[in-house]
Amino acid sequence: MDASQRLSSAASFILQSPPGEINDVISDLRTIVNDDDALQEGIQSSLEKYNQEQFVCVNVPDQEHQVIVSNAGLIPESGRFLDPRSKTSFVFDHLTLAASEPEPVEIDAESEPFRSALEENALKYLADYFQEGVASVFASNTSTYVIQIVANKYNPQNFWSGRWRSEYTIDLNKGEVLGKVFVNVHYYEQGNVQLQTAYTPTFSVPTDLTPSAAPKILAIISEKEGEHERALGDAYADLGEKSFKSLRRALPLTRQKLDWDKVLGYKLGAELTASRGAFGAA
Repeated sequence: MDASQRLSSAASFILQSPPGEINDVISDLRTIVNDDDALQEGIQSSLEKYNQEQFVCVNVPDQEHQVIVSNAGLIPESGRFLDPRSKTSFVFDHLTLAASEPEPVEIDAESEPFRSALEENALKYLADYFQEGVASVFASNTSTYVIQIVANKYNPQNFWSGRWRSEYTIDLNKGEVLGKVFVNVHYYEQGNVQLQTAYTPTFSVPTDLTPSAAPKILAIISEKEGEHERALGDAYADLGEKSFKSLRRALPLTRQKLDWDKVLGYKLGAELTASRGAFGAA
């Protein structure tokens, strides 16, 4: 495999990195590629895509909260990212995952009341249902709003990690909310098992929403995500009780159970008989 093929494979591995394990993947790739400068250049675009798709969070400079780094918060003309909560934009380093060079941003006054109400209720929902997590709300314009939620749980001591991501795009022109919920879990003790699920809830909303409607929208989101969580629990239980058990035969093809103690006795007897022949008669 030549250098270009190794870099292409490295970029692919980046996009497949399990939750919380991107640094481990990069460390392994450094050994494989053996050229840090070429590796950094070769995986830069994949890192940017991975960080934005996986809702990587960053501490906002000069603030005491985090914001989600995603396409919804990207300012295209500058490549900077937006934190609407503090009305700040910043430069984000996709390799070190650090924010820098904060600048104030003028927020659209017409969309801000509804965006702010959504954010307030999203933070309440986050506090009620997630042990740890980050919620960000972006306004694309006066009729389109995006709610994003991410929660991570990393437990390397017990060989597992997990991530919950959800995004809801509110389109007031169409009167609908389009949701996307992704769950990724990696378990790697004496093996390598990954769970990846996708759920796309949708529901309708009035086209003339006011800030007072924000709690109702988050209540529906809570209901939808609760249903999904319960469905995952049921599927997991069914997997263990039925699917995995069906992979193993209750009886061998002979339809008869084996007496393993007798089998061991037969084997031992055969070995003793063979040994007598090897040493000769007494």
